[in-house]
Order: sequence, then C-alpha cells, then structure tokens
Amino acid sequence: MSDNKVALVTGASRGIGAAIAERFAADGWDLTISSRGRDALELRAGELGDLGAGRVEVIPADMTDADAVEGLAAAHREAFGRCDALVVNAGMGQKGKVADLPVRRFDRLYQVNVRAPYILLQSLVPVLRSTAEIAGAAKVIAVASITGVYPEPELSAYGATKAALISLCETFNLEESVNGVSATTIAPGYVDTDMSDWLKDTIPGEEMITVGDVATIAHSVTQLSRNAVLPNVVLTRPGENLHRA
Repeated sequence: MSDNKVALVTGASRGIGAAIAERFAADGWDLTISSRGRDALELRAGELGDLGAGRVEVIPADMTDADAVEGLAAAHREAFGRCDALVVNAGMGQKGKVADLPVRRFDRLYQVNVRAPYILLQSLVPVLRSTAEIAGAAKVIAVASITGVYPEPELSAYGATKAALISLCETFNLEESVNGVSATTIAPGYVDTDMSDWLKDTIPGEEMITVGDVATIAHSVTQLSRNAVLPNVVLTRPGENLHRA
C-alpha cells in the first residue's frame, strides 16, 4: 500500500479533470489518471510529475465499456492498494430538445455519466473503506452540472443524467458515510473548456467558471474530516440568473 495519499481521476487528460489532477500533484499525491487516449495521458503524466506528483499510473478506459471501467478500478487497486479520493469527472454532453433527441444518444449519456460512476463506486467501495480506516477518511468527488439541479432548455437528457449522479452520491452517503467514506458532487454552470465551445459566441470563455475554480472545490473536499459530509456544491456564474447554467 502506498504511503502517499492516492487519487484516481477519470477524464484526466484535459479540462476539469486535468486541473484537478494538477492540484493533487502539487500536493505530492500519487495518482491514477484515466481517459480514452493513452498518448494524451502519457503526456499529462509527465507534466504531473513535474508539478510534484509521486507515482502516476496511466490507465486508458472507455467509460461506455463496463469491463474497461471495472478494469480501471482493479488496476488502481493493484497499483496502490488505497484510494483517498475517487474523482469521477469523465462525462459527455449532448444538446437537444426532448422532442428531438434520439433515445440512443440519451442511452450513451447515461452509460458515461451514470452507469460508469456506479460501477466505479461499487468496485472501489472496499478500498475506499479500508483507506478510511487507515487515513481517517476517503472522499468521492463527482463532477455533475448545474443542469442536474436547475433545468436548462435543450439540456434535458444531459441534466437528467447529472441529476441521477447527484442522487446516486446522496444515497451513497447515507450508506457509506458511517464508514468514513463520503461523496461530494460539484454542479457548476458553464465552465471554460472545449465542451463549452459551442456556446462561446454567446458567452465568452473568459466569463465562464474556470477549471481552477472546480479544482479548488475538489481539493478542498479532501481536506475535510470523516465527520464532515458535503453532499453537493453548486457553482454559478455572476449575474441575475443564478439558477441558469
């Protein structure tokens, strides 16, 4: 078992996941980083090492492939034997009205945004519990969306999956927080990443939430004791419509 704190971060090659991994690296954590592409992960691993990370394991995984998700969890357990923070960040978006969005696209959203997190939680519960016994606490941090809390036109399917993720983590807390393992969902409005490029003619990237803002919340959660359960954090942008993405 690693003597360092250890995090598993999905969707870690870019955007919010990369920023969260960098924040942990700067604290000297060991890391497992995952996304679909190995080349981008290998490049990121080198950068994380330069920032101060301890050991960095690179494990590509497609979140639509249940076997790959289970394999990711197993590889992390084998590599480190502990998990102080499980960061469920990999996700996908899809824009479309209820009247128009094909069900097959909803199904893919659900696979990535809900089913994969469920598999990771289920697969890593034993190591999260054992880590909490040794370290005092283990945290799950799941990147959701403000659309899972407040409705946004044309984001019904995406918002529904993020609402499901929030509900999953809230129930997880009821079952596991007594064991020192708790989950926090972070539900931001539009974040300045490539996932938001389609909107930047309307909302400039410099007016969006930064990836560093989300990483700050994620890192702060890991500083909480086992007695502090933070179910959900909503990050909004400035302005009159604080209940909009």
